This record gives sequence, C-alpha cells and structure tokens, in this order.
Amino acid sequence: MCTILCNLFLAMRCALLGSHPDGLEIARALAESGRHQLALYSGPAAGTEYLRPHGLSPKTVGDLEEVLADPAIEAVIVAGGLADRPAQLRRALQSERHVLCVQPPNETPDIAYEAAMILGDTRKLLLPLLPDRLHPAILRLSEIIRGPLGGVRLLELKSHLPPDALVNPRQPGQKAGFPHWDVLRALGGEIAEVSAFAAREYVEPGEPVLLAGRFEQGGLFQVTLVPKQSDRCWRLRMTGNDGQAELHFPDGWSGPACLTWSEETEKWEAWNPWPALVEAFDRAVSRGTPTTGHRDPTWQDATRCQELDDAARRSLERRRTSLLDYQEVSEEVGFNGTMTLVGYGLLWWLLLLAILSAWFPKVGWLILPVLGVFLVLQLLRWVIPRSKGERRPEGDR
Repeated sequence: MCTILCNLFLAMRCALLGSHPDGLEIARALAESGRHQLALYSGPAAGTEYLRPHGLSPKTVGDLEEVLADPAIEAVIVAGGLADRPAQLRRALQSERHVLCVQPPNETPDIAYEAAMILGDTRKLLLPLLPDRLHPAILRLSEIIRGPLGGVRLLELKSHLPPDALVNPRQPGQKAGFPHWDVLRALGGEIAEVSAFAAREYVEPGEPVLLAGRFEQGGLFQVTLVPKQSDRCWRLRMTGNDGQAELHFPDGWSGPACLTWSEETEKWEAWNPWPALVEAFDRAVSRGTPTTGHRDPTWQDATRCQELDDAARRSLERRRTSLLDYQEVSEEVGFNGTMTLVGYGLLWWLLLLAILSAWFPKVGWLILPVLGVFLVLQLLRWVIPRSKGERRPEGDR
C-alpha cells in the first residue's frame, strides 16, 4: 500500500524537448516505470518515430513556449541539440518545473553556473543524465576502495570510443568534451589537477587523448581515450593502499562487467542505465532536493564535469597543468565582493571630504561617521551564516 501511495504521489506529466538519444531513452524509461506519463513532445520527427514502436504517442507541439504554457506539465526533459540546449534549460528552469537535462548542457560551464543560481530561487529538481556512477559495478568498486583496499593511490582507465566521441568532424569549431569524469570522481573524489596530451594543441577527430591528474585526497589517475576502434572495450585498474582491483567491460558499458580484486571475482550481466536514473529521479523528488554526498548524480556533478572539460582543453592549448582551485561561491563570497566595492566607494568619499574640509572645516566632522558606517557593515560578516555553495575552478600552472 505504501508503494502504491508513493507512486501516485510521484506520478508526473512530462514533456520532451528535442530528440537526443539520451533524452529519448530517459523519456521511455520514465513512461515504462508506470509512475510517469510522457504527455508532450517538441522536436524532429525522428523522435516520434523512435517513441511510437515503444507504445508512446505524446502530443506533438510546435515549440518550447507551447510546452511550458501547459500548466499540467510538471517535468521537462531537455534533449535538444547542443546549440539549443542552453536556452531550453534556462526557460525550463524559469518555468519552475523539474528538469532532466542531457549532458553536457553546453560547451562551457557558464550555463551550468546560471542554472545553479536559478535553482536557488525555484527549489525544483535539476537532474543531469549521468547514469554511469549508478552502475552496480562502479558502486561495488567504490565500496571496496573505501573499505578493504584502503583508498586510491592510482586509477588507470582505458576506453575505446566511437570516432566522433570527443569531437564531431561535422561540427567545425566544436569544443572537445571528455567522458568518464563522473566515474573518476565517484571513485577518487574531487580532482585537483588535470593534464591533457594530444598530437596537437586541440583534439582532432578520431585521434587519441591522454588525461592525467591528481585527486584532492592525494591519489593519481591516468585516462587513455582511443576513438575509432572496432570494439568498445573499457578497462579500469586501481591500485589502493592495501591491494589492487580491476574492472573490465569487454563490450563497453552496455555489456557485462567483471570485477577482480584480491582473490575474488564478481560479475554483472548487461545493464540498462535508464531505469536506475528514473529511480534516482524519484528519490530526489521525494526528498525535495538531491542530498549532497548521496550516490545519485546531482547538478554539482554535471558542473564539475564541464569544469574538468574546460581545464583539460586549457591544458592542451597551453601545454601545462590546469589547477582546479575551487573558490567557494556562497553568501560569504558575495558579501566580500560587495564590501570591497563599498570600501572603494567610501575611500573616494573620505578623500573628497578631506579636500572639502580645507575650505569648510565643519565637513571634516563627517569623516568619522562615514568610517563608523563602514565598520558596522564589516560586523555583518559575523551575522551571515557560512554555507557551502557551488565552487568554481580557477588558475593554471
């Protein structure tokens, strides 16, 4: 009975914007869960052709605004082309709906930061479509790392990719994006340094890329990305403080997995990520907002992936290591910036008052009150509570 009531409470009418494959898959998984309904679709005819054989026939509407004008729509799947995605994400969030967004939302982290600010006002859910960290093999390896293996000393990952996985040759000027950041962070924690290596100062279609770096907790990682391969092999070797482990996907993420550590071997059959992501969506909606530190992906994970993409591109261009010194973007930082501007303004006022006091001595008495106002404003620092907010990386070495 409790499960039925929970499902009724979570039931939502959803809309799909665009025909990105990930968006189509999550729309299908939401509908097949029996807890949600795909009511509207706005996008190319290819999306309708994909959905129809799966028993999904949402009403097709002309554009984004027509979707958002329907008050019955409670959740929006942002799945347009990369050029359209930022505008779709912004408007969907401003309409105060729950949003599921294909990754990445843009080539640069700017829209990710903007989306985080909008979320602070709407208090709705924004779930990135980052299912890899939910794979049972990744969850199990994470448990082993934090348990018997005693933490990460070195992660070595090799991934075979489709030809256009890093950059699409049909889209001139496209910025390269790099996969598996969410898996690395799920296993080793936040990343502090990134170095990227390629044949040139940019990523060429079909050419391999090497990534290396350091986690904030001290472990190292090395990633070899090899596009244009006939197979989709994915292999991760982990050296811990108290042992080693190896996770192997011989047919890629869509196939079976094998984890070997110490003298034990664990295996998993082929895994469909989308039902797991629907469960993560339902958990987050039932809680109200994603819980920091929970295994489910959050918008901070999506933001970090884009920041790491940006850092890797800078490393390629400048041929040096990119440091991710995350600066807290919180109420305290905003207060410090405001006080800096106020301080400069008061200095100019004090200088003006000092000059005027040479001709009008009584004006000099205003200097002390002005200084007093500034000191009172500084005391507000102790009133504003410290809070953990989004952090932005800055700086290279």
